[in-house]
Amino acid sequence: MGYTTSQTTIVFIVVALVCAFVPAFSVEDAEAISLWDTCLLKISPKCALDIIGVVFENGTITDACCHDLVQEGKVCHDTLIKYIADRPLLVSHETQYLKKSADLWAHCVSISQTA
Repeated sequence: MGYTTSQTTIVFIVVALVCAFVPAFSVEDAEAISLWDTCLLKISPKCALDIIGVVFENGTITDACCHDLVQEGKVCHDTLIKYIADRPLLVSHETQYLKKSADLWAHCVSISQTA
């Protein structure tokens, strides 16, 4: 019971973060919305928060989340980070976030290859 409540709470937190950073998409972004929905299903809410923390703050990521990120795939990772980085409050630092995203991807690929 406690585990389910905890998981539900984490999902709500991720959804709230996504809603805060990603405004409603226009109709021409239907393909991107589909990819977004597909990508969000491939990674746990905790790992999603850790990834956001690494790229947009100074967070850390576990090896397990690195494995999940690599399983998610580069296209999903790049798409999700790009959508968040394009928000008006963040766009002035988009280049920095994209570099941190690329660095995170390279780190996680190296972690996954050594496991």
